[in-house]
Amino acid sequence: MIIKIAPDKEKVRSMIRLIEDREKFISSVVHTINTEEFSTIIAETYYEIIKELATAVLLSEGFKATGENAHKDLMDYLSNYREFSEDEVILLNDLRIKRNKSSYEGKEIDKSYLENKKDKLLIIIKKLKKLVDSKL
Repeated sequence: MIIKIAPDKEKVRSMIRLIEDREKFISSVVHTINTEEFSTIIAETYYEIIKELATAVLLSEGFKATGENAHKDLMDYLSNYREFSEDEVILLNDLRIKRNKSSYEGKEIDKSYLENKKDKLLIIIKKLKKLVDSKL
């Protein structure tokens, strides 16, 4: 459920700093380790970056995803922005489901999934960052 709250740009700025740390980490990791062996952890990190950026977008506008389906609602809410296509929202929900299965059921995210989707995920991250920047 998406609820109305007071916009909190200071919290958004704080989240951005954490997101930047995650990006630095993932960038250094991708260049120094066997990405095939750690594809699940890398995909989960991309998901966390995207989730936090999407949360920052909503928070900057005075909204918050809450409740049992908060992450699904968060990803679905991105369809309200012209920057994101239906295919991108579907991809984000697919990544959310894969991340949940890895986190809660111990299922690995296949390296081919990451290889095939990485560029699209990086484009989504770039779009989210631009959207957040426009709100601050």
